[in-house]
Amino acid sequence: MSEQPVQTVSIREAREHLAAVVDRAERDEPTVITRRGREVAAVVPMELLREYRRWEEQELVRLIEERRAESTYSLEEVMAETLARPE
Repeated sequence: MSEQPVQTVSIREAREHLAAVVDRAERDEPTVITRRGREVAAVVPMELLREYRRWEEQELVRLIEERRAESTYSLEEVMAETLARPE
């Protein structure tokens, strides 16, 4: 991932220049999309999304293993905690 500043565009600008936004993602340059000045989404390179998903899965496995190592947690409690995590 490059160390360039992240470009921010409004939804309208993203819609008008979607090809350019996607081209930036292909060059490992994410674009943040705003709605009424508030950041609501980002177009990122697919590999970054894949890395995030791998990390998230590893964190869930770590959490499950950590809780299961503590004898005070039942499998049902571990699963309930895991499923309650925000997406």
